[in-house]
Amino acid sequence: MNDSQRPARPVQPSDIPSLDRLLREPALAGLLANFGRAELAAALRLQLERLRRRVLAVTAASAELTTAAIARELEERLSARQRPSLREVFNLTGTVLHTNLGRAPLPDAALEALLRCAGTPVNLEYDLASGGRGDRDAHVEALLCELTGAPAATLVNNNAAAVLLILSAFAARREVLVSRGELVEIGGTFRIPDIMRQAGARLIEVGTTNRTRLSDYELALTARSALLMKVHTSNYAIQGFTEGVALEVLAPLSRGRGLPLVADLGSGSLVDLKEWALPHEPTARETLAAGADLVCFSGDKLLGGPQAGIVVGRVDLIARLKKHPLRRALRVGKLPIAALEAVLALYRTPERLGERLTTLRLLTRPAAAIEEQARRLLASVQQALGETCEVGTAAVNSQIGSGALPVDLLPSYALHIRAIGKAGSGRGRGRLSHLERALRALPRPVLGRLADNALWLDLRCLEPEDEPQFIAQLGHWHT
Repeated sequence: MNDSQRPARPVQPSDIPSLDRLLREPALAGLLANFGRAELAAALRLQLERLRRRVLAVTAASAELTTAAIARELEERLSARQRPSLREVFNLTGTVLHTNLGRAPLPDAALEALLRCAGTPVNLEYDLASGGRGDRDAHVEALLCELTGAPAATLVNNNAAAVLLILSAFAARREVLVSRGELVEIGGTFRIPDIMRQAGARLIEVGTTNRTRLSDYELALTARSALLMKVHTSNYAIQGFTEGVALEVLAPLSRGRGLPLVADLGSGSLVDLKEWALPHEPTARETLAAGADLVCFSGDKLLGGPQAGIVVGRVDLIARLKKHPLRRALRVGKLPIAALEAVLALYRTPERLGERLTTLRLLTRPAAAIEEQARRLLASVQQALGETCEVGTAAVNSQIGSGALPVDLLPSYALHIRAIGKAGSGRGRGRLSHLERALRALPRPVLGRLADNALWLDLRCLEPEDEPQFIAQLGHWHT
Protein backbone atom coordinates (compact mmCIF):
# COMPACT_ATOMS: atom_id res chain seq x y z
CA MET A 1 0.00 0.00 0.00
CA ASN A 2 1.50 3.33 -1.02
CA ASP A 3 1.15 6.59 0.92
CA SER A 4 -1.74 7.83 -1.22
CA GLN A 5 -3.75 4.71 -0.35
CA ARG A 6 -3.24 4.93 3.41
CA PRO A 7 -6.17 6.44 5.36
CA ALA A 8 -5.50 9.98 6.60
CA ARG A 9 -4.27 10.14 10.18
CA PRO A 10 -6.93 11.65 12.49
CA VAL A 11 -5.92 15.08 13.66
CA GLN A 12 -4.59 15.25 17.20
CA PRO A 13 -4.80 18.01 19.84
CA SER A 14 -1.07 18.51 19.31
CA ASP A 15 -1.80 19.51 15.69
CA ILE A 16 -3.64 22.63 16.85
CA PRO A 17 -1.31 25.62 16.50
CA SER A 18 -0.59 27.58 19.66
CA LEU A 19 -2.04 31.01 20.33
CA ASP A 20 1.41 32.63 20.57
CA ARG A 21 2.47 31.17 17.24
CA LEU A 22 -0.73 32.28 15.52
CA LEU A 23 -0.40 35.83 16.83
CA ARG A 24 2.98 35.99 15.09
CA GLU A 25 1.69 34.64 11.79
CA PRO A 26 1.71 37.13 8.88
CA ALA A 27 -1.78 35.89 7.89
CA LEU A 28 -3.16 37.43 11.09
CA ALA A 29 -1.22 40.70 10.84
CA GLY A 30 -4.15 42.52 9.23
CA LEU A 31 -6.55 41.32 11.92
CA LEU A 32 -4.09 42.39 14.60
CA ALA A 33 -3.91 45.88 13.10
CA ASN A 34 -7.69 46.20 12.71
CA PHE A 35 -8.91 44.74 15.98
CA GLY A 36 -5.99 45.05 18.40
CA ARG A 37 -4.10 42.36 20.29
CA ALA A 38 -6.47 41.99 23.26
CA GLU A 39 -9.65 41.46 21.19
CA LEU A 40 -7.86 39.23 18.67
CA ALA A 41 -6.32 37.07 21.40
CA ALA A 42 -9.66 36.67 23.20
CA ALA A 43 -11.41 35.62 19.98
CA LEU A 44 -8.54 33.30 19.10
CA ARG A 45 -8.69 31.53 22.47
CA LEU A 46 -12.39 30.80 21.95
CA GLN A 47 -11.77 29.53 18.43
CA LEU A 48 -8.91 27.25 19.51
CA GLU A 49 -11.06 25.84 22.30
CA ARG A 50 -13.83 25.05 19.78
CA LEU A 51 -11.27 23.35 17.55
CA ARG A 52 -9.95 21.34 20.51
CA ARG A 53 -13.46 20.07 21.30
CA ARG A 54 -14.00 19.06 17.68
CA VAL A 55 -10.64 17.27 17.57
CA LEU A 56 -11.43 15.31 20.73
CA ALA A 57 -14.83 14.40 19.28
CA VAL A 58 -13.07 13.23 16.07
CA THR A 59 -15.17 15.62 13.97
CA ALA A 60 -12.44 18.03 12.89
CA ALA A 61 -10.67 17.97 9.53
CA SER A 62 -7.01 18.86 9.13
CA ALA A 63 -8.00 21.71 6.75
CA GLU A 64 -9.69 23.50 9.68
CA LEU A 65 -6.37 23.72 11.52
CA THR A 66 -4.47 25.63 8.86
CA THR A 67 -3.50 29.21 9.58
CA ALA A 68 -5.50 30.42 6.56
CA ALA A 69 -8.69 28.68 7.73
CA ILE A 70 -8.30 29.97 11.27
CA ALA A 71 -7.71 33.51 9.96
CA ARG A 72 -10.84 33.38 7.77
CA GLU A 73 -13.07 32.25 10.63
CA LEU A 74 -11.55 34.84 12.95
CA GLU A 75 -12.25 37.64 10.50
CA GLU A 76 -15.88 36.56 10.10
CA ARG A 77 -16.45 36.37 13.85
CA LEU A 78 -14.70 39.63 14.67
CA SER A 79 -16.46 41.50 11.87
CA ALA A 80 -19.82 40.19 13.08
CA ARG A 81 -19.01 41.35 16.64
CA GLN A 82 -18.29 44.86 15.41
CA ARG A 83 -21.38 45.11 13.23
CA PRO A 84 -23.78 47.61 14.85
CA SER A 85 -27.08 46.28 16.10
CA LEU A 86 -28.96 49.28 14.67
CA ARG A 87 -28.69 48.80 10.91
CA GLU A 88 -30.02 50.38 7.73
CA VAL A 89 -32.77 48.37 6.06
CA PHE A 90 -34.76 48.65 2.86
CA ASN A 91 -38.37 49.24 3.91
CA LEU A 92 -40.39 47.47 1.22
CA THR A 93 -43.21 46.50 3.58
CA GLY A 94 -45.72 48.92 2.12
CA THR A 95 -45.94 50.93 5.36
CA VAL A 96 -44.28 54.33 5.04
CA LEU A 97 -44.21 55.42 8.70
CA HIS A 98 -43.35 52.01 10.13
CA THR A 99 -43.12 52.16 13.93
CA ASN A 100 -40.78 49.14 14.10
CA LEU A 101 -38.47 50.73 11.53
CA GLY A 102 -38.14 54.14 13.20
CA ARG A 103 -41.11 55.94 11.64
CA ALA A 104 -40.20 59.10 9.71
CA PRO A 105 -36.86 59.06 7.86
CA LEU A 106 -35.14 62.37 8.45
CA PRO A 107 -34.51 64.81 5.59
CA ASP A 108 -31.03 65.97 4.60
CA ALA A 109 -31.39 69.22 6.54
CA ALA A 110 -31.93 67.29 9.77
CA LEU A 111 -29.01 64.94 9.08
CA GLU A 112 -26.72 67.92 8.55
CA ALA A 113 -27.92 69.45 11.83
CA LEU A 114 -27.25 66.19 13.68
CA LEU A 115 -23.69 65.97 12.35
CA ARG A 116 -23.05 69.61 13.16
CA CYS A 117 -24.14 69.28 16.79
CA ALA A 118 -23.24 65.70 17.69
CA GLY A 119 -19.50 66.06 18.11
CA THR A 120 -19.22 69.49 19.69
CA PRO A 121 -20.55 71.48 22.65
CA VAL A 122 -23.64 73.53 21.79
CA ASN A 123 -25.71 76.16 23.59
CA LEU A 124 -28.39 73.65 24.59
CA GLU A 125 -29.31 75.38 27.86
CA TYR A 126 -27.05 78.40 27.63
CA ASP A 127 -28.30 81.89 26.77
CA LEU A 128 -25.61 83.41 24.58
CA ALA A 129 -27.07 86.90 24.99
CA SER A 130 -27.08 87.00 28.80
CA GLY A 131 -24.39 84.46 29.53
CA GLY A 132 -26.76 82.65 31.91
CA ARG A 133 -28.72 79.44 31.90
CA GLY A 134 -31.14 79.06 29.01
CA ASP A 135 -34.19 76.93 28.16
CA ARG A 136 -33.71 74.07 25.72
CA ASP A 137 -37.23 74.65 24.38
CA ALA A 138 -36.08 78.05 23.10
CA HIS A 139 -34.43 76.45 20.05
CA VAL A 140 -37.80 75.29 18.67
CA GLU A 141 -40.50 77.16 20.58
CA ALA A 142 -40.62 80.21 18.31
CA LEU A 143 -40.81 77.98 15.23
CA LEU A 144 -43.58 75.88 16.73
CA CYS A 145 -45.56 78.98 17.65
CA GLU A 146 -45.09 80.42 14.17
CA LEU A 147 -46.25 77.22 12.45
CA THR A 148 -49.19 76.43 14.74
CA GLY A 149 -50.39 79.86 15.83
CA ALA A 150 -49.87 78.90 19.48
CA PRO A 151 -48.62 81.45 22.01
CA ALA A 152 -46.31 78.92 23.74
CA ALA A 153 -44.83 75.44 23.27
CA THR A 154 -42.76 72.79 25.02
CA LEU A 155 -41.08 69.54 24.10
CA VAL A 156 -40.72 66.03 25.60
CA ASN A 157 -39.43 62.74 24.27
CA ASN A 158 -42.61 61.38 22.63
CA ASN A 159 -46.34 62.01 22.46
CA ALA A 160 -47.20 59.43 25.13
CA ALA A 161 -44.84 61.35 27.43
CA ALA A 162 -46.63 64.56 26.50
CA VAL A 163 -49.99 63.08 27.51
CA LEU A 164 -48.48 61.71 30.74
CA LEU A 165 -47.00 65.12 31.59
CA ILE A 166 -50.28 66.94 30.91
CA LEU A 167 -52.30 64.55 33.04
CA SER A 168 -49.74 64.60 35.85
CA ALA A 169 -49.62 68.40 35.89
CA PHE A 170 -53.35 69.09 35.74
CA ALA A 171 -55.30 65.99 36.75
CA ALA A 172 -53.46 64.06 39.48
CA ARG A 173 -56.09 62.61 41.88
CA ARG A 174 -58.83 64.28 39.83
CA GLU A 175 -61.15 63.32 36.96
CA VAL A 176 -60.57 63.51 33.21
CA LEU A 177 -63.52 63.29 30.81
CA VAL A 178 -62.92 61.33 27.59
CA SER A 179 -65.42 59.99 25.08
CA ARG A 180 -65.68 56.20 25.27
CA GLY A 181 -65.13 56.08 21.50
CA GLU A 182 -61.74 57.78 21.90
CA LEU A 183 -60.08 55.39 24.37
CA VAL A 184 -57.42 54.43 21.89
CA GLU A 185 -54.69 51.84 22.11
CA ILE A 186 -51.44 52.65 20.31
CA GLY A 187 -48.60 50.27 19.41
CA GLY A 188 -47.32 47.84 22.00
CA THR A 189 -50.70 47.63 23.82
CA PHE A 190 -50.15 51.13 25.25
CA ARG A 191 -53.58 52.52 26.12
CA ILE A 192 -54.99 55.90 27.14
CA PRO A 193 -56.53 54.42 30.33
CA ASP A 194 -53.10 53.06 31.31
CA ILE A 195 -51.55 56.51 30.97
CA MET A 196 -54.39 57.92 33.06
CA ARG A 197 -53.68 55.49 35.89
CA GLN A 198 -49.93 56.14 35.73
CA ALA A 199 -50.57 59.87 36.04
CA GLY A 200 -52.84 59.34 39.03
CA ALA A 201 -55.89 60.64 37.16
CA ARG A 202 -59.33 59.07 37.23
CA LEU A 203 -60.79 58.36 33.81
CA ILE A 204 -64.45 59.27 33.34
CA GLU A 205 -65.82 57.61 30.21
CA VAL A 206 -68.38 59.77 28.43
CA GLY A 207 -71.07 58.59 26.01
CA THR A 208 -70.93 55.26 24.18
CA THR A 209 -68.46 53.67 21.78
CA ASN A 210 -70.18 55.00 18.68
CA ARG A 211 -72.17 58.02 19.92
CA THR A 212 -71.22 60.82 22.30
CA ARG A 213 -73.17 64.06 22.74
CA LEU A 214 -72.46 67.37 24.48
CA SER A 215 -75.05 66.48 27.12
CA ASP A 216 -72.94 63.43 28.05
CA TYR A 217 -70.06 65.72 28.98
CA GLU A 218 -72.36 68.10 30.86
CA LEU A 219 -73.82 65.28 32.97
CA ALA A 220 -70.39 63.84 33.75
CA LEU A 221 -68.87 67.08 35.07
CA THR A 222 -68.37 67.27 38.85
CA ALA A 223 -66.40 69.34 41.33
CA ARG A 224 -63.54 66.84 40.90
CA SER A 225 -63.29 67.32 37.13
CA ALA A 226 -59.84 68.54 36.09
CA LEU A 227 -59.98 68.73 32.31
CA LEU A 228 -61.78 67.61 29.17
CA MET A 229 -59.76 65.59 26.69
CA LYS A 230 -60.30 64.88 23.00
CA VAL A 231 -58.23 62.03 21.56
CA HIS A 232 -57.92 61.92 17.79
CA THR A 233 -58.69 58.38 16.67
CA SER A 234 -55.82 58.37 14.21
CA ASN A 235 -55.27 54.59 14.13
CA TYR A 236 -58.86 53.44 13.55
CA ALA A 237 -62.21 54.73 12.32
CA ILE A 238 -65.73 54.10 13.62
CA GLN A 239 -68.23 54.14 10.79
CA GLY A 240 -72.00 53.82 10.55
CA PHE A 241 -74.38 55.07 13.24
CA THR A 242 -71.96 57.50 14.91
CA GLU A 243 -71.94 60.89 16.55
CA GLY A 244 -69.21 62.91 18.23
CA VAL A 245 -68.72 66.32 19.77
CA ALA A 246 -66.56 68.72 17.79
CA LEU A 247 -63.98 70.86 19.56
CA GLU A 248 -65.88 74.00 18.57
CA VAL A 249 -68.91 72.68 20.47
CA LEU A 250 -66.97 71.37 23.45
CA ALA A 251 -64.82 74.49 23.94
CA PRO A 252 -67.60 76.77 25.34
CA LEU A 253 -68.44 74.10 27.93
CA SER A 254 -64.83 73.77 29.10
CA ARG A 255 -64.38 77.56 29.23
CA GLY A 256 -67.64 77.99 31.12
CA ARG A 257 -66.45 75.55 33.78
CA GLY A 258 -62.90 76.95 33.85
CA LEU A 259 -61.39 73.62 32.77
CA PRO A 260 -58.63 73.14 30.17
CA LEU A 261 -59.63 71.44 26.92
CA VAL A 262 -56.80 69.17 25.76
CA ALA A 263 -56.55 67.65 22.28
CA ASP A 264 -54.25 64.69 21.63
CA LEU A 265 -53.68 64.71 17.87
CA GLY A 266 -51.31 61.74 17.86
CA SER A 267 -49.76 61.89 14.41
CA GLY A 268 -50.40 65.65 14.18
CA SER A 269 -49.70 67.34 10.87
CA LEU A 270 -48.54 70.95 10.54
CA VAL A 271 -49.96 71.47 7.05
CA ASP A 272 -53.14 70.64 5.17
CA LEU A 273 -52.19 67.44 3.35
CA LYS A 274 -54.88 68.08 0.74
CA GLU A 275 -52.46 70.50 -0.90
CA TRP A 276 -50.41 67.41 -1.85
CA ALA A 277 -53.46 65.34 -2.90
CA LEU A 278 -53.40 63.39 0.37
CA PRO A 279 -56.36 62.90 2.73
CA HIS A 280 -56.90 65.70 5.21
CA GLU A 281 -55.60 65.24 8.75
CA PRO A 282 -56.43 67.79 11.49
CA THR A 283 -53.55 70.23 11.95
CA ALA A 284 -52.35 71.74 15.20
CA ARG A 285 -53.32 75.23 13.98
CA GLU A 286 -56.88 74.12 13.16
CA THR A 287 -57.22 72.38 16.51
CA LEU A 288 -56.12 75.44 18.47
CA ALA A 289 -58.42 77.67 16.42
CA ALA A 290 -61.30 75.31 17.22
CA GLY A 291 -60.87 76.03 20.92
CA ALA A 292 -58.33 73.59 22.35
CA ASP A 293 -56.22 75.03 25.17
CA LEU A 294 -53.43 72.48 24.74
CA VAL A 295 -52.60 70.34 21.71
CA CYS A 296 -50.05 67.53 21.76
CA PHE A 297 -48.69 65.47 18.87
CA SER A 298 -45.72 63.41 17.67
CA GLY A 299 -42.63 64.71 15.94
CA ASP A 300 -41.79 61.53 14.02
CA LYS A 301 -45.02 60.81 12.18
CA LEU A 302 -46.67 63.11 9.63
CA LEU A 303 -44.48 66.00 10.79
CA GLY A 304 -41.51 64.07 9.37
CA GLY A 305 -39.01 64.79 12.15
CA PRO A 306 -37.30 62.96 15.02
CA GLN A 307 -39.06 61.21 17.88
CA ALA A 308 -40.52 63.91 20.10
CA GLY A 309 -43.71 64.87 21.89
CA ILE A 310 -44.79 68.44 21.16
CA VAL A 311 -47.24 70.44 23.26
CA VAL A 312 -48.54 73.82 22.09
CA GLY A 313 -51.14 76.10 23.64
CA ARG A 314 -51.88 78.66 26.33
CA VAL A 315 -48.93 80.43 27.94
CA ASP A 316 -50.04 79.76 31.53
CA LEU A 317 -50.64 76.06 30.90
CA ILE A 318 -47.33 75.56 29.08
CA ALA A 319 -45.56 77.33 31.96
CA ARG A 320 -47.04 74.84 34.43
CA LEU A 321 -45.86 71.95 32.27
CA LYS A 322 -42.34 73.35 32.15
CA LYS A 323 -42.21 73.65 35.94
CA HIS A 324 -43.50 70.15 36.64
CA PRO A 325 -40.85 67.81 38.16
CA LEU A 326 -41.69 65.05 35.68
CA ARG A 327 -40.66 67.19 32.72
CA ARG A 328 -36.95 66.77 33.51
CA ALA A 329 -37.32 63.00 33.27
CA LEU A 330 -39.11 63.36 29.91
CA ARG A 331 -36.92 66.04 28.33
CA VAL A 332 -35.11 65.55 25.02
CA GLY A 333 -31.41 65.88 24.29
CA LYS A 334 -29.54 68.10 21.91
CA LEU A 335 -29.71 65.78 18.90
CA PRO A 336 -33.54 65.52 18.63
CA ILE A 337 -33.76 69.27 19.19
CA ALA A 338 -31.22 69.94 16.44
CA ALA A 339 -33.05 67.66 14.03
CA LEU A 340 -36.48 69.06 14.91
CA GLU A 341 -35.35 72.66 14.47
CA ALA A 342 -34.05 71.82 10.99
CA VAL A 343 -37.27 70.02 10.02
CA LEU A 344 -39.51 72.80 11.31
CA ALA A 345 -37.52 75.35 9.33
CA LEU A 346 -38.44 73.49 6.12
CA TYR A 347 -42.10 74.31 6.73
CA ARG A 348 -41.35 78.01 6.23
CA THR A 349 -41.06 77.26 2.51
CA PRO A 350 -44.17 75.14 1.86
CA GLU A 351 -43.80 75.28 -1.93
CA ARG A 352 -40.60 73.19 -1.62
CA LEU A 353 -41.74 70.96 1.23
CA GLY A 354 -42.72 68.09 -1.07
CA GLU A 355 -39.16 67.69 -2.33
CA ARG A 356 -37.26 68.54 0.87
CA LEU A 357 -39.24 66.62 3.52
CA THR A 358 -38.52 62.91 3.08
CA THR A 359 -41.80 61.73 4.61
CA LEU A 360 -43.91 63.93 2.35
CA ARG A 361 -41.83 62.95 -0.68
CA LEU A 362 -42.44 59.24 -0.01
CA LEU A 363 -46.14 59.75 0.66
CA THR A 364 -46.63 61.67 -2.60
CA ARG A 365 -44.59 59.48 -4.98
CA PRO A 366 -46.74 58.99 -8.09
CA ALA A 367 -47.84 55.41 -8.70
CA ALA A 368 -46.68 55.74 -12.32
CA ALA A 369 -43.12 56.49 -11.18
CA ILE A 370 -43.16 53.51 -8.81
CA GLU A 371 -44.47 51.27 -11.62
CA GLU A 372 -41.61 52.41 -13.86
CA GLN A 373 -39.16 51.60 -11.07
CA ALA A 374 -40.66 48.12 -10.65
CA ARG A 375 -40.16 47.42 -14.35
CA ARG A 376 -36.55 48.64 -14.16
CA LEU A 377 -35.78 46.24 -11.31
CA LEU A 378 -37.72 43.24 -12.58
CA ALA A 379 -34.99 41.68 -14.73
CA SER A 380 -32.25 42.11 -12.09
CA VAL A 381 -34.34 40.48 -9.36
CA GLN A 382 -35.42 37.64 -11.64
CA GLN A 383 -31.82 36.99 -12.65
CA ALA A 384 -30.72 36.87 -9.01
CA LEU A 385 -33.43 34.35 -8.12
CA GLY A 386 -32.82 32.09 -11.08
CA GLU A 387 -35.37 29.46 -12.03
CA THR A 388 -36.70 28.66 -8.55
CA CYS A 389 -39.08 31.62 -8.41
CA GLU A 390 -41.05 33.82 -10.75
CA VAL A 391 -40.98 37.61 -10.34
CA GLY A 392 -43.69 39.94 -11.56
CA THR A 393 -45.05 43.43 -10.97
CA ALA A 394 -48.45 44.38 -9.61
CA ALA A 395 -50.42 47.37 -8.45
CA VAL A 396 -50.78 47.44 -4.65
CA ASN A 397 -51.84 49.86 -1.93
CA SER A 398 -49.34 51.27 0.56
CA GLN A 399 -50.44 52.50 3.96
CA ILE A 400 -49.21 55.60 5.77
CA GLY A 401 -48.61 53.83 9.09
CA SER A 402 -48.00 54.78 12.73
CA GLY A 403 -51.71 55.34 13.25
CA ALA A 404 -51.93 58.10 10.64
CA LEU A 405 -54.98 58.05 8.33
CA PRO A 406 -55.64 54.34 8.97
CA VAL A 407 -58.36 53.82 6.35
CA ASP A 408 -56.64 55.81 3.58
CA LEU A 409 -54.36 53.91 1.19
CA LEU A 410 -51.78 55.08 -1.35
CA PRO A 411 -51.69 53.53 -4.85
CA SER A 412 -48.30 51.90 -5.34
CA TYR A 413 -46.47 49.14 -7.22
CA ALA A 414 -44.64 46.07 -5.98
CA LEU A 415 -42.49 43.22 -7.14
CA HIS A 416 -44.20 39.95 -6.24
CA ILE A 417 -42.20 36.75 -6.02
CA ARG A 418 -43.87 33.35 -6.30
CA ALA A 419 -42.26 29.94 -5.95
CA ILE A 420 -42.43 27.89 -9.15
CA GLY A 421 -44.52 24.81 -8.54
CA LYS A 422 -47.94 23.97 -7.21
CA ALA A 423 -49.57 27.10 -5.77
CA GLY A 424 -49.94 26.97 -2.01
CA SER A 425 -47.91 23.77 -1.63
CA GLY A 426 -45.86 23.27 1.50
CA ARG A 427 -42.66 23.24 -0.53
CA GLY A 428 -43.56 26.54 -2.21
CA ARG A 429 -44.40 28.22 1.10
CA GLY A 430 -41.19 26.92 2.58
CA ARG A 431 -39.19 28.30 -0.32
CA LEU A 432 -40.78 31.73 0.07
CA SER A 433 -40.15 31.72 3.83
CA HIS A 434 -36.53 30.78 3.17
CA LEU A 435 -36.26 33.59 0.63
CA GLU A 436 -37.80 36.08 3.05
CA ARG A 437 -35.18 35.09 5.67
CA ALA A 438 -32.42 35.39 3.05
CA LEU A 439 -33.56 38.91 2.28
CA ARG A 440 -33.31 39.82 5.96
CA ALA A 441 -29.76 38.41 6.05
CA LEU A 442 -28.45 40.68 3.26
CA PRO A 443 -25.79 43.31 4.09
CA ARG A 444 -28.59 45.87 4.07
CA PRO A 445 -31.63 43.77 5.01
CA VAL A 446 -34.62 43.92 2.69
CA LEU A 447 -37.98 43.77 4.45
CA GLY A 448 -41.06 42.77 2.49
CA ARG A 449 -44.25 40.93 3.41
CA LEU A 450 -45.61 37.44 2.78
CA ALA A 451 -49.23 37.29 1.58
CA ASP A 452 -51.32 35.33 -0.91
CA ASN A 453 -48.60 32.73 -1.58
CA ALA A 454 -46.14 35.42 -2.63
CA LEU A 455 -43.41 37.63 -1.23
CA TRP A 456 -44.29 41.27 -1.91
CA LEU A 457 -41.74 44.09 -2.17
CA ASP A 458 -43.65 47.39 -2.23
CA LEU A 459 -41.31 49.92 -3.84
CA ARG A 460 -42.89 53.14 -2.54
CA CYS A 461 -40.05 53.67 -0.03
CA LEU A 462 -37.20 52.62 -2.34
CA GLU A 463 -35.89 55.99 -3.49
CA PRO A 464 -34.27 56.03 -6.94
CA GLU A 465 -30.83 56.94 -5.56
CA ASP A 466 -30.91 53.72 -3.46
CA GLU A 467 -31.52 51.46 -6.45
CA PRO A 468 -27.78 50.85 -7.21
CA GLN A 469 -27.15 49.56 -3.67
CA PHE A 470 -30.29 47.42 -3.81
CA ILE A 471 -29.23 45.87 -7.12
CA ALA A 472 -25.55 45.47 -6.15
CA GLN A 473 -26.32 43.31 -3.14
CA LEU A 474 -28.48 40.93 -5.14
CA GLY A 475 -25.23 39.02 -5.72
CA HIS A 476 -25.33 38.11 -2.01
CA TRP A 477 -28.88 36.82 -2.34
CA HIS A 478 -28.74 33.08 -1.77
CA THR A 479 -32.03 31.24 -2.10
